[in-house]
Amino acid sequence: MHPTPKTSLGALKVKSGAAAALLAAVTVLAGCERGSQSGQEDPPTGPNGCPAVHAEARTAVDRAQRADVPWNGPTTGPRAVSGRTLVYVAQTMTNPGVAGAADGVRDAARVIGWNVRVIDGGGTPAGIQAAMSEAVALRPSGIVIGGFDPNATSQQVTRADAAGIPLIGWHAVADPGPSRRPPLFTNVTTDVRQVARISARWVIARSNGDAGVVIFTDASIPFARNKSELIRKELATCAGVKLLSYENIPIPDASSRTPREVSSLLSRFQDRWTYSVAINDLYFADAAPALRAVGRNGSGPPFNIGAGDGDPSAFQRINSGQYQAATVPEPLSLQGWQIVDEFNRAFADRPASGYVSPVHISTADNTDGATRWDPTGYRVAYRKIWGK
Repeated sequence: MHPTPKTSLGALKVKSGAAAALLAAVTVLAGCERGSQSGQEDPPTGPNGCPAVHAEARTAVDRAQRADVPWNGPTTGPRAVSGRTLVYVAQTMTNPGVAGAADGVRDAARVIGWNVRVIDGGGTPAGIQAAMSEAVALRPSGIVIGGFDPNATSQQVTRADAAGIPLIGWHAVADPGPSRRPPLFTNVTTDVRQVARISARWVIARSNGDAGVVIFTDASIPFARNKSELIRKELATCAGVKLLSYENIPIPDASSRTPREVSSLLSRFQDRWTYSVAINDLYFADAAPALRAVGRNGSGPPFNIGAGDGDPSAFQRINSGQYQAATVPEPLSLQGWQIVDEFNRAFADRPASGYVSPVHISTADNTDGATRWDPTGYRVAYRKIWGK
């Protein structure tokens, strides 16, 4: 017996309703696996995509945003050695981090009673090699390798080592501390793994695990390339965070290339682009005109975090809500003082201090209007060590 049309329609409605319910359940379950972008409110513990990762990220970010961090560096060491001269070879003084560390070295040198000369490599391989050659020829007491790969100047490094001139790096190799190859008494930097991790975790925490991200890097600098790869890896721990693009823009070309690339990214991804992480804050200074041109609000999205340096202009953008929300700043002045202290240890035939400054996140909520991250305690500690 065939059912009447009315009966068939009723059965169809029941079956369709059951199928719809099943589809909705499957969709919800799929969202729990991948990180839903349905617009529904996320649970308090985080998004559907990565609740455990999100919770860990929030805890880490809250800790890194503390501003009341006591001095945890060295409190003992050799008294000041007198009459020394340092040469700071800069990758490029247009890099605010390189310039900020140089200023810290100058400041500390005045206190300890040394002379400092800065030679700018101009951001090109030939310029950096020429600057290193000039530095070695001056026969200073020590040379700072400011923000470039020592292997790119291997001949000059070999000559300095043979002449007994100690070399100290600032962001010169991937890891903080002494290096045998290349021969560095020590390398002064925050731990790049920690910087990369906390930058990515800030994105995960702030976005509730639901973000479309662009990474800006300079792959010509091994330190920077390593940092951006670590950022990419950490972002991938949250399924709801999608890497939209990985932009390789050399720092010396940033002012000319970044606006064009940002315009292209806006055209390609539009509202899907919600967060950015850059290995250096300066990318966001150069991105601002392109974002402003299409009417993007300075307070985001995209919400931008710099995974390094923390120069004054970055703080100004953060404090005024102009196309940058946060930075993981290097304590540049502190690191300049540390470089001088490490040289003093080298001159006194003492080992490197082993100090690595902890990571910090600066936002408009915790800067109190400051234009740099300058932890307390280090000047008093180093003066006491040096007897100054």
